[in-house]
Amino acid sequence: MKYLSVQEMVAIEKAANRFGQTYAAMMEAAGKGLAEVIERRYGPAKEKSILALVGSGNNGGDALVALSYLLEWGWKASAALFRARDSLDKLIQRFLAGGGELVDCSDPEKDSTALKELIGNSSIILDGVLGTGIHLPLRPPLDRLLGMTGEFLNTVEEKPVVVAVDCPSGLDCDTGEVSPSCIKADLTVTMAAIKQGLLKFPAYNYVGELELVDIGLPDNLPEWEGITREVIERDWVRDVLPVRPLDAHKGTFGTSLIVAGSLPYPGAAILAGVSAYRIGTGLVTMAVPKEIYSGLIKTIPEATWIILEDLSGRITENAVQQIKDALGRPAACLIGPGLSQADTTARFLEGVIELENLPSLILDADGLRLLSRLENWPRKLPSGSVLTPHPGEMAVLTGLSVDEIQADRVGIAEHYARDWDQILLLKGAHTVIASPGGGSRILLSADPALARAGSGDVLAGIICGLIAQGMDPSTAAASGAWVHARAGRLAAAQAGTPAAVLAGDISRALGQVLAELQKGKD
Repeated sequence: MKYLSVQEMVAIEKAANRFGQTYAAMMEAAGKGLAEVIERRYGPAKEKSILALVGSGNNGGDALVALSYLLEWGWKASAALFRARDSLDKLIQRFLAGGGELVDCSDPEKDSTALKELIGNSSIILDGVLGTGIHLPLRPPLDRLLGMTGEFLNTVEEKPVVVAVDCPSGLDCDTGEVSPSCIKADLTVTMAAIKQGLLKFPAYNYVGELELVDIGLPDNLPEWEGITREVIERDWVRDVLPVRPLDAHKGTFGTSLIVAGSLPYPGAAILAGVSAYRIGTGLVTMAVPKEIYSGLIKTIPEATWIILEDLSGRITENAVQQIKDALGRPAACLIGPGLSQADTTARFLEGVIELENLPSLILDADGLRLLSRLENWPRKLPSGSVLTPHPGEMAVLTGLSVDEIQADRVGIAEHYARDWDQILLLKGAHTVIASPGGGSRILLSADPALARAGSGDVLAGIICGLIAQGMDPSTAAASGAWVHARAGRLAAAQAGTPAAVLAGDISRALGQVLAELQKGKD
């Protein structure tokens, strides 16, 4: 799924129209696809009655096309006009000819009983009032009409399902801002691509589930092909994960080197190492401070161990030679989880990243904060390393505020991936993976189950394990983020609530995620 701005979508539709896929044809495809989603999701289980809230623009047209198809498929359909449409409108004529009921609700000063009754008698509300081109604040009378609709929805005895056409009415599809009268959707059926504002906050709180429908864009449309931002999809993850041949041995699946842990944070090393194994790595080598080694060895008996020189349980610069001696075998090296921020560990990190013949590097957690203290670190760090900051760590690396980062997560990630010549995974709601050569992937996931100490250590171990198995680092970061998020959802289901999920639960769910994906291949 492409991820784009409203302006980019407008340019794509204009280009498609020039190439012969007319606006009318795109509306027909969008409306039919919308109707098919509603029939598939709600036709078997719900009373087949639907009310569309219809505006004067393209969203209203999509809604009317969908209603006409649903009438053919046995639905009872009504349309409430929130903005006047031409009485000769062919879409309205088609809808009425199919047996639909049309009610003018465009004046909030008139008796609203008809609208309230229509809402109360419908199992589905189709919100087609406003589209992606609106700018806030809303003006009368639409703000009042939408607010009144929201009040009616909250007072009916059995609340209908709300399906938004492309976006909930009253939502800015570029900025993510929301009108106070915005109608909250249970499902948003978006056309052709995900509009960037839908994944921003507070907008995402109003979107509900997201589903995409095709609008029949021509093949090889340059304006479409030029969009390099993609939302990560399950099928893509399934297809890119490493194959596990029957004649494999442990060397087939690579070696991960995990440089992690300190006296205050020994568990971070375990979470990363175990997760690297559970994602399929053939061998995991744990490089940890001498003082915590004896307490950790029993937790991962499958690992091999490098006992690093330390001071008070923190890795020292004297351990650089030990890492150099271990570099022959690992295909990926993770540095950072639980390292602490001792000055001697910062000198250790500087020594390591200046070594020759390094495997692919992943820097996480304390490794990133230590990195930020090194002069001219972007030029010292090998190109194409994977950096996995959360917004607070990104603020330390860039000097920007967390608010500035969160206001433009995709743009900020893309800028610094290019500037630093590194792969950047910016954690948070809708994690962004940006590559220095261009192209970004956005994870469609905002899940409190992942907001837990140690969750990032699990993700870092997953990415390291995938790279060790031969995956391209950018692909490993994006697919690893999806697997991590899916494991969080499964762990929350097992625990009964996201609040009860621990990082170890996420790691333990990795096998179930891989099994689900394997079923899709079989």
